[in-house]
This record gives sequence, C-alpha cells and structure tokens, in this order.
Amino acid sequence: MTNKRMIFTAFCASFPSTVPILAGFLFLGIAYGIFMNVSGFHAGYAIAMSLLIFAGSMEFVAVNLMLGAFHPMGALMLTLMVNARHLFYGISMLENYRGLGIKKLYLIFGLCDESFSINLTAVIPQGVDRGWYMFFVTLLNHMYWVFGAAVGGIFGSVVRMNMEGLEFVMTALFVVIFLEQWMKETRHTSALLGVGLSLLSLIVFGSSGFILPAMTGILLVLSLLRKQLERLGEPEWK
Repeated sequence: MTNKRMIFTAFCASFPSTVPILAGFLFLGIAYGIFMNVSGFHAGYAIAMSLLIFAGSMEFVAVNLMLGAFHPMGALMLTLMVNARHLFYGISMLENYRGLGIKKLYLIFGLCDESFSINLTAVIPQGVDRGWYMFFVTLLNHMYWVFGAAVGGIFGSVVRMNMEGLEFVMTALFVVIFLEQWMKETRHTSALLGVGLSLLSLIVFGSSGFILPAMTGILLVLSLLRKQLERLGEPEWK
C-alpha cells in the first residue's frame, strides 16, 4: 500500500468515529465564538484561541481572565485545576503513542476528552495504520472545534441566541460515547468501576471538587487490576 493510500484509508476509517463529536463541537464551538464576540473580542481571537489552545472549557474561562487584571500565577493554577484530568489521559496514552514518530507531538497537543475516549478504546480496522488513525481522529476533532468557533465569532455580531443550557451538549456527548463503548464490550468491569468511583468521589468531595480524586482513584484501581482485566479481555488495556 502506497503512503498516500495508507493515509487516505486511515482518514476514511477515522471519520465515522468522530461524527458524534462533530455535532457536539459544532454547537458548542458556535456558542464559544458568540460568547467571545459579545464579550468584546474580534472573531480572530476565537479562531486563534481554538486553533492554538484547544482546551474547551478553559477557553471559556480564559475569556474572563482576559477581561480582568492579569495574574499569571492565578491563571496558571486555574488552568491546572480545570485541565488536571489531562495528566491522567496522558499517562493512559503512553503505550498507545509509542513509536509514532513526529505524529506523537500533535497527538499530545490535540489530546482532548473526546479524542482520548475514541483513541483509547478504538477497534482499528485491519489494514489501517494505527498512528494515522489516531492522528486523524485528533485532527478532525480539532478542526470541528475551530470551525464552530469561527462560525460563532464571525456571525456573533448579527446572530443572537440564548446559550442557557447549551453546556449540556457536552454532557450528552459523553453519555453517547460511554454508551457506545458499553455496547462494544462483553464485560463492563472497568466501566462500572469508573462510574462507582466517580459517584463515591462526588458524594465525598462534592460537585466542585470530585474530578481530580475520581480520576486519581480510577487510575490507581485500574492500574492495580490491570492484569486481571487483561485476563478478562477488557479492551481498555489492550
């Protein structure tokens, strides 16, 4: 298989996996672009931030940071708290990204919740290059977000919409991803552990502080049970 055909095959294989993300990112990206516009920023800011930062929720938070007094350490700590889950994503993807050469640099930069969910559990078709498949999943998700932000930023000055409740789009998107992976599995041990530990952390730490303890607990428990899960055929640890 020639290099160009290999790349095209990987693109065609990865695109269907990202279609649910397209719907969520498009609407939320438009909302972000409009939010930037009504906050007094030109569309170029929304496009540049979505292209160069690509940090979803942190981009919304950054709008308020740019409107207020500049506090570098405060911005750094807030960013770490909002995106701390990416530390665990990175650890989980170490093996998956091994041996991918220069593509690994973009995969690290473009790692988001949705790309992580798809690439970690993807059943890549036979004959499709794994590195290019994950690259295009990440690239497509990135471009969906940039396109949505661009549309919202450009038309924000003429379009007015009530954005109340629109943040639930991401919650619904994660539910769809979870259900899709649940249906692919024959055993649900790791999924049930994740849900259980998240609920326990929510009860103990409350809604404002449960994410980091939940992610830590999930990482530790799944690491300890890795060999048992592999014997049971859990796909998360292939």
